[in-house]
Amino acid sequence: MPSRYREELVARCAGQLIVTIDAVDPCLCVYPLPEWELIEAKLRDLPSLREETRRLQRLLIGNAVDIELDGSGRFLVPPRLRTHAGLDKHAMLVGQLNKFQLWNEDAWNALADADLAAIKQPGALPDDLRDLIL
Repeated sequence: MPSRYREELVARCAGQLIVTIDAVDPCLCVYPLPEWELIEAKLRDLPSLREETRRLQRLLIGNAVDIELDGSGRFLVPPRLRTHAGLDKHAMLVGQLNKFQLWNEDAWNALADADLAAIKQPGALPDDLRDLIL
């Protein structure tokens, strides 16, 4: 974990994190424990008789693993999750507001290039996003 995030994670959640698969992208999501608890609550409130709900719960909850930052700010990702995301020697940890995404470096670079090209296309952004002030 980069040092710029480490202190805040230790302060906010004592370095307690949850890692699970991303239901859309070929990466892993790493949540500080309080953020994960909000996700769990939202998943719990979904209608349980819908197959889509059960599928999402199986994917996210069923693959969730508790991890903890060690004294050097490192964390160990279980082999099953590393395999899912194609993680080998080179990985990218990408901040995403309330969580991090953990990507295979080559997959991240390819997606970032594709996203940048797509967003530059005329009409690629809807009006509400074009009006967003960054």
